[in-house]
Amino acid sequence: MSKKYDVAAVGNALVDIEFSVSDQFLEEFQIEKGIMTLVDEERQTKLMQEINTKTTKMQCGGSAANSVIALSQFGGSGYYCCKVADDELGRFFAKDLSDAGVDNNLNPIQLEKGITGKCLVMVTQDAERTMNTFLGITQDFSTRELNDFAIKDAKYLYLEGYLVTSENGKEAMLQAKRLAERSGTKVSLTFSDPAMVKYFRGAFDDIIGPSVDLLFANEEEAKLFTGKDNLLEAREELKKAAHHFVITQGKNGAMIFDGDTYIDIEPYPIKAVDSNGAGDMFAGAFLYGITNGHSYASSGKLASMASSQIVGQFGPRLEWHEAKKILARLHP
Repeated sequence: MSKKYDVAAVGNALVDIEFSVSDQFLEEFQIEKGIMTLVDEERQTKLMQEINTKTTKMQCGGSAANSVIALSQFGGSGYYCCKVADDELGRFFAKDLSDAGVDNNLNPIQLEKGITGKCLVMVTQDAERTMNTFLGITQDFSTRELNDFAIKDAKYLYLEGYLVTSENGKEAMLQAKRLAERSGTKVSLTFSDPAMVKYFRGAFDDIIGPSVDLLFANEEEAKLFTGKDNLLEAREELKKAAHHFVITQGKNGAMIFDGDTYIDIEPYPIKAVDSNGAGDMFAGAFLYGITNGHSYASSGKLASMASSQIVGQFGPRLEWHEAKKILARLHP
């Protein structure tokens, strides 16, 4: 049975605001480097004032949004369930998401009063990204924002791990998973960030249940989740949680388990500028591949090409012509 969408994604809606900062800045303001930290609006505003530099990128974002936009840029069909407020940034987010070719549940007439979430992305000279996030109204994301029809009419559901920080977000993930499983929609999950695995390990056990169809993790997340010190042991343990999985390894490429064998995906070396969005891009490109007739190996190659391109530029999103160029490289 054919389905309308390749992927229906569920996640936080955040306007990403990206800056370059120094390591000294992170130390001075006691910001933990390399992870996502939740902050209140006052703290976030103070940091933006202290950075005192022009914004170089402002886009609709959040982890799953970046992934489903990537899928769309490669030619896939995506839907995004999320929540923004009836304010300037909320309307910006809704327009940017629609302009990126992603169907969504953001009807301007039905937006609630409140404050749209923002993610302050601070990139240091070593290309490491550090995020301070004020969730705003997306903290209230719940089962009400799910589009049952879109989830049922998708090949894959894609769940963003960041949602586990709230009980209502976790319940939305569980409800979406139940809907998907009843409708023959495969379930994919990304851990999103090592801090999520470290502090919400039990919540992920609840979400995964007996298993998910596809899991995305980086090397650190895989080790934290499985409690193993080396990757060879961690990947064996992950088989208990997912039928298939992807472990991204930064400059060392990625490792894919296709349900039968392990596939090593080579990296595409590039001078690193900004690691923000690399994992999101890998997931989006990989999901595009496996929902559009590509093998796991070919999808991994496409994802590796695309994520290396992201690391070599400032910002988490490709230009449309760049996505088409990468596809042409895959099938010259």
